[in-house]
Amino acid sequence: MVVGTIIGASIFVQPSSVTGAVPSVVGIIAVWLIAGLLTLGGSLIAAELSAMFPATGGVYVYLTRAFSPAVGFLWGWAMFWTMHTGIIAAIATVFARYMGVLVPMSDAGQRAVAAAAIIVLSAVNYIGVRQGSSLQTALTIAKVVAIAAVIGAAFTLGPRVSVVPTVAGGTTTRGFLLAVAAGLFAFGGWHMVTYAAGETIAPERTIPRALVVGVLLVTACYVLLNLAYLHVLPMNRVAASTRIAADAADAVLGRDGAAVMAVLVTISSFGALSGIVLAGPRAYLAMARDGLAFRSLGDVHGRYHTPHRAIVLQCVWGCVLVATGSYRVLVARVVYTEWIFFALMALGVLLLRRRTDVRPAFSAPLGAALPIAFAAAALLVAANQIISAPSESLTGLLLVLAGWPVFLLWARRGTPTTQPV
Repeated sequence: MVVGTIIGASIFVQPSSVTGAVPSVVGIIAVWLIAGLLTLGGSLIAAELSAMFPATGGVYVYLTRAFSPAVGFLWGWAMFWTMHTGIIAAIATVFARYMGVLVPMSDAGQRAVAAAAIIVLSAVNYIGVRQGSSLQTALTIAKVVAIAAVIGAAFTLGPRVSVVPTVAGGTTTRGFLLAVAAGLFAFGGWHMVTYAAGETIAPERTIPRALVVGVLLVTACYVLLNLAYLHVLPMNRVAASTRIAADAADAVLGRDGAAVMAVLVTISSFGALSGIVLAGPRAYLAMARDGLAFRSLGDVHGRYHTPHRAIVLQCVWGCVLVATGSYRVLVARVVYTEWIFFALMALGVLLLRRRTDVRPAFSAPLGAALPIAFAAAALLVAANQIISAPSESLTGLLLVLAGWPVFLLWARRGTPTTQPV
């Protein structure tokens, strides 16, 4: 689930944004390694929290236990309106874009295909967890094997391009941070395995291992893929491309390359969407059972044993985002708000470690240094994103803060509970 959820469509798009912001080979690789390192740090923190609270709901549960139901509610609120559904819409948009390589279509057609992908995968997860997870497992195996084949073909069959180590213009601090933010979006989804902790066998051991091994494997894939892109394409073309994976495949296989790569990207993004669609409703389920969302969202289908109403609601809003927002706009809204909450999650670990009633089976290494360093890095990425895209960032921030009066209304209905689901 970790590998399948992280490796979606972004790695076949984001390298262009990274290369445009950091036009040097060393800088590009440094960005992907730093993004991977930050993701690993966050994964270790999430692993410790999952060992503390092996309950369905993931980050929502951790923020609620570390701070208050209000903070947990704001995460779930932002997750629904922009963060989680925004990622769903963004990956579905890239899925449709690459489908357009196989079957040419208009912008309206691509939006329709993106919405259809969300609907189909929501239906699969509606009828059972086993069906959804089996589909994702098969797609994950297929995509990792295919990525390995693409990397091998690029270095053995592709033309060797004379890459200029650094192009004119250089790299600014802001550009580098924006590139790291773009890289982090490609690593998005690492925390989603924790949403299903309550349904995992021995989660205190299984989830930490899955997170660490999964993130390391994904980092290796991403670095090698970027080296493969730069091996067969000039750096300025990598920066300008809107479908870098297809362009790289063209350079290796000729005109048929784009079609081959389009198939890989559609499989990869479809598999990632499956995992993301599966994960989100578990958080809404936990919120409903804590009294912080409509009680119906906590209902489990009598026959399929899935949070069916939460799945349908997520599907509807994801389709709305596809119809009304662009991919890059969604990225601007998602990355910085999500990482503000990740910083809080890291600081929450420090608070929870002081509690005498919490003794997790797994503890993140480096003591307090890791949560502090991760929180500082997360806030730096978020602040840089706000400065670079103030209007979109303000929109996302206002959406998050709009959840506060809603929480107060829910709280008046009764004292929220914080029992594990």
